[in-house]
Amino acid sequence: MSAWLPTAPCTPRACVGTPEAVPARAAARAVLRLTGVAVLLLAGIALLPFGSRIPAALVRRWCRWIVRAAGVRVRVTGTAAPAGGLLLVANHISWLDVPLLAAVRPARMLAKSEVRRWPVAGPLAARGGVLFIDRDRLRALPDTVARIARALREGTAVAAFPEGSTWCGRAQGPFRRAVFQAALDAGVPVQPVRIGYRLTGGAPGTAAAFVGDDTLLASLWRVATARGLLAEVEVRAPIPPGTHPDRRSLAGSAQPREAAPAWTHTALVA
Repeated sequence: MSAWLPTAPCTPRACVGTPEAVPARAAARAVLRLTGVAVLLLAGIALLPFGSRIPAALVRRWCRWIVRAAGVRVRVTGTAAPAGGLLLVANHISWLDVPLLAAVRPARMLAKSEVRRWPVAGPLAARGGVLFIDRDRLRALPDTVARIARALREGTAVAAFPEGSTWCGRAQGPFRRAVFQAALDAGVPVQPVRIGYRLTGGAPGTAAAFVGDDTLLASLWRVATARGLLAEVEVRAPIPPGTHPDRRSLAGSAQPREAAPAWTHTALVA
């Protein structure tokens, strides 16, 4: 793996905490929740060949159902995403961010090339229109940006997490600028989205965080056994094309303001 790749200081032990013993009743409820998620995913896989003919409103509703089936309530606020070519960008905390961002507007996701090699999920992602980026090869970046720009020019929405790594939500990483060059080249708006997770009382909830050496299975179980978890999706006003001269300025404008200084968070989890 290249040294230039973005990383976050967050780890399951430092940011999420040691899991407590799950009572039998809560475990049974978690199994039911994960079964519901699996059923919805299988339904989506079955309908994948008809993807272009399924109404966007139904896709958005299905994505919200996935998150809700996992036991997480969803609150979406802000403006509706415009039609046509659009770059959707959001901070990255959890695997839940993917359906949450698609609930704002169905889009072609940008994912690391390793996903293509995953059994079952890789071929499905490719069939679903995922745009893969080889993060280990800097020389491949211009071609990736060109492919994203081409999709945007065709009127497609493309969704990306420009931090390049997941954070626990207490702080965040800087937005990497390459994907914003595609929006500049295609002349399309950028739609910033802020994703956060809270508990019923309003305190930040880190149960959804999928960070460090966390495994997907452990994260799925932690989310399914959590109580009172709320996903907040704030859809901010789109940034019109032509309002920023370069990708650095555009990325800075799209970057959500972090709740705490990243350096403070780094010191706390170090």
